[in-house]
Amino acid sequence: MIRYRKSRLFVQLGPRDEIIDAVGSVQERVLRVAMQMNERHTRKIITMRLVRRILGGALGAILVFLLLTPMGCYVTRGAYEEAKILSRRKPITKLVADSSTDRQTRAKLSLVLEARTFARDSLKLKTGESFTKFSQLDHDTLVLVLSAAYRDRLERRTWWFPIVGRFPYKGFFDFEKAKKTAEQMRKDGFDVVLGASSAFSTLGWFNDPLVSTTLKADSVTLVNTVMHELLHNTFFSKNNVSFNESFASFVGARGAERFFLARGDTTSAKRVIADWDDDRVLGAFWAHLSGDLRAEYDKWPRDSVRARLAVRDSVYVRARKQLVDSVGPLLQTYPKTWPERVTLNNAVVLSRQVYADGLDLFDAVFEREGRDIVKTIARISEVAKAGENDPGAALAAWVTAHPL
Repeated sequence: MIRYRKSRLFVQLGPRDEIIDAVGSVQERVLRVAMQMNERHTRKIITMRLVRRILGGALGAILVFLLLTPMGCYVTRGAYEEAKILSRRKPITKLVADSSTDRQTRAKLSLVLEARTFARDSLKLKTGESFTKFSQLDHDTLVLVLSAAYRDRLERRTWWFPIVGRFPYKGFFDFEKAKKTAEQMRKDGFDVVLGASSAFSTLGWFNDPLVSTTLKADSVTLVNTVMHELLHNTFFSKNNVSFNESFASFVGARGAERFFLARGDTTSAKRVIADWDDDRVLGAFWAHLSGDLRAEYDKWPRDSVRARLAVRDSVYVRARKQLVDSVGPLLQTYPKTWPERVTLNNAVVLSRQVYADGLDLFDAVFEREGRDIVKTIARISEVAKAGENDPGAALAAWVTAHPL
């Protein structure tokens, strides 16, 4: 007999309507559903535990890398120093408006804002929030940059960094560490050059502030630096440091020239071009010198180290004479004694080329684009991205294919 809940009626079941162990059948179905739900729940718990273990393992590996490995400690120190710089940021507009800011600082900060606006509006560079803030440092040097090269061949000693790839130099916020590393590399048989840098770019990862070490420069150098660093926000080719830096050198010079001309400051514009002409003269010298070194090295087997070192020394004797007698007189902005004093070794040659590699190529594109800096930047970026494996060769091919 079954009771219908709505009508409250009882109906007598016939033989065909009988339900055998209805309660047991329901219990069996409920049990199956419960088992399925329990199985799904168990799988979910196992999955969550597995995810937690993977994440925990990954976090542990990251902590071990950052705290216990040399590269991890280096990255951690760099992140700490960058965090300090970022934490000290003050809006430049407020500093300029603040009457307690000294007159010279206010004038230079105003110039930076003008150069940044010009780079964004007239050169179409990506500025983001870079150079809108200022950070006062505790010391006169921002970072020491170490470059090294093998003495028996013209080959850089490179360093690998997470995300951005290989670089032919390494920056140190820890100056004693930089000096000890340089000295150890000299003992290990490397040519070494260690110098100070007043500015750097995080390639758009952070809103780079202007730092006090950069502000010490004269107006021409300051504007050039702003343009140079903002090009890094706009264009970056992984594992092609020389191309990136040389491209930025071109934009720094030609961009600063156009900036000062737009302000009617022809004296500063001429100074910019004098600097740029010197960069091109020295760029050609370094390229010629590196070609001579490679030609002499190639005359000897790789294992003839003593012979290779001997020809290297003879090449540098000739190079010094050329630098003093032929190149020095062409330089407009360098001290007269610089050609006699500058260190000549493989690390110096290669590090100088990082910023002056194929500068004439960039100017050649500039001429072919009607001396329009915006079109030139766009063209170089386009060609370099299409030939990302060797952007310099791609640019040279484009110039050859487009004669004047």
